Amino acid sequence: MAAEGGGKEMNEIKTQFTTREGLYKLLSHSEYSRPNRVPFNSQGSNPVRVSFVNVNDQSGNGDRLCFNVGRELYFYIYKGVRKAADLSKPIDKRIYKGTQPTCHDFNHLTATAESVSLLVGFSAGQVQLIDPIKKETSKLFNEERLIDKSRVTCVKWVPGSESLFLVAHSSGNMYLYNVEHTCGTTAPHYQLLKQGESFAVHTCKSKSTRNPLLKWTVGEGALNEFAFSPDGKFLACVSQDGFLRVFNFDSVELYGTMKSYFGGLLCVCWSPDGKYIVTGGEDDLVTVWSFVDCRVIARGHGHKSWVSVVAFDPYTTSVEESDPMEFSGSDEDFQDLHFGRDRANSTQSRLSKRNSTDSRPVSVTYRFGSVGQDTQLCLWDLTEDILFPHQPLSRARTHTNVMNATSPPAGSGGTNPGSNGNSITTPGNSVPPPLPRSNSLPHSAVSNAGSKSSVMDGAIASGVSKFATLSLHDRKERHHEKDHKRNHSMGHISSKSSDKLNLVTKTKTDPAKTLGTPLCPRMEDVPLLEPLICKKIAHERLTVLIFLEDCIVTACQEGFICTWARPGKVGLLSSQTQANSPSGTVV
Repeated sequence: MAAEGGGKEMNEIKTQFTTREGLYKLLSHSEYSRPNRVPFNSQGSNPVRVSFVNVNDQSGNGDRLCFNVGRELYFYIYKGVRKAADLSKPIDKRIYKGTQPTCHDFNHLTATAESVSLLVGFSAGQVQLIDPIKKETSKLFNEERLIDKSRVTCVKWVPGSESLFLVAHSSGNMYLYNVEHTCGTTAPHYQLLKQGESFAVHTCKSKSTRNPLLKWTVGEGALNEFAFSPDGKFLACVSQDGFLRVFNFDSVELYGTMKSYFGGLLCVCWSPDGKYIVTGGEDDLVTVWSFVDCRVIARGHGHKSWVSVVAFDPYTTSVEESDPMEFSGSDEDFQDLHFGRDRANSTQSRLSKRNSTDSRPVSVTYRFGSVGQDTQLCLWDLTEDILFPHQPLSRARTHTNVMNATSPPAGSGGTNPGSNGNSITTPGNSVPPPLPRSNSLPHSAVSNAGSKSSVMDGAIASGVSKFATLSLHDRKERHHEKDHKRNHSMGHISSKSSDKLNLVTKTKTDPAKTLGTPLCPRMEDVPLLEPLICKKIAHERLTVLIFLEDCIVTACQEGFICTWARPGKVGLLSSQTQANSPSGTVV
């Protein structure tokens, strides 16, 4: 597994690590932080978050970066692996009084070199819409805190919409807003639209349309994070009560649920094809949930404390034909494996071949990562033997213990996954035996994936009238821009909102009654993944993990945003700057 040696070596901060693709290297001169580079005293402050947007400018350097540190918000040109960061010239910098930024999100549909729409959530409950290029503040939502007084935990634009956005609070409520509408001068009055197990959705009663358009009350305690499926049709929410709840966003219906092993769930993400959801939380585990089967298919144990962020790597997730020709997972072969409308659909069609009996067998490996309060980065591979446990043994499959940190990159003379089952090893490294797996696991997604795959096609309704009438017709296909962002919002237990209109039936779930059920299988009943790598990469807890095409971006609570060049992407910048940085330290 990940740990190497003991004592001092265990506490050393790593500046590089190796996986089967090759060497990932920290680019110390591509580090972003406050201009003075002084570590931020993070006591009592909200987690550092990072958002990316590409403005498609003519220079070819269109990536923009936003991050919050304490009361401050910064907006920079992001130069990534190409050039050193210039911290002396932020495009925009804001310092807030009486409240702190907690999360933010760019609208990728409307972003241009002249203008971007950035939503910022705050610890006192407000949401601000700003344009850091024009240095304008256009609107403030929930200004008087009449809608919700609790901290904003997550804010995201509704996929494919230029005006709708969703905001989650530590009160356990979510609100749908339209940037074109006002919030009114009085507290909103609500009318029940739909109610189900541990959730309720209300519309706002008003003579003229006002914000919020919808109010969702979900579970018990803080709603820590939510994430839209790649096609925008489904919404995954994780809460302090330990539940993952997946909703059909159009019809406001609960699609499926899962319970953590114990404690709250803090983070959630979707696979690029929308077939799997990964969560992390206070049980120190990562949990993989099948969207098609509505069940837990694996857990991963590598962290020593709470898991604060999980994210899939669409550039290392691979689809391989199992004949002698091997796809290596290069940018050219798998450039469609992005979080984006067109590319997600393309990925899905390729992955669906895995379940087709008419085509040649296809091998699938999903890569995802996690970071936690233990200051460690873990990378995980979700492989054939986990996804399809009942395939014939004659089929070549990757080992359950996927890992070898020093395995050769694909195509460099290592074992071809399509040619035999002896997998990925290098001289001096033997493959560990498989972890025990129950023989009574439910049947996999192979048999019924086709029957449900259609639910992931189409787009969400774009007008509020569709929400009010629950219409599922006349959907507009939308162009979903390439999306490299991820907002990470870790919440904490908070008092309930003062809003008295709460019609959800509050039935406390006894953890002892869910353990051993499909909601929360016992540890021995599902495969236990070990991380490919598990490395300490920071002094303070990690709060950001974002996979970009040529690098991985991480950030810690001290306010340092680090760029890790992917194998083969370490250019001239790295060779010059790494030589000047002290070994084993983050500069």
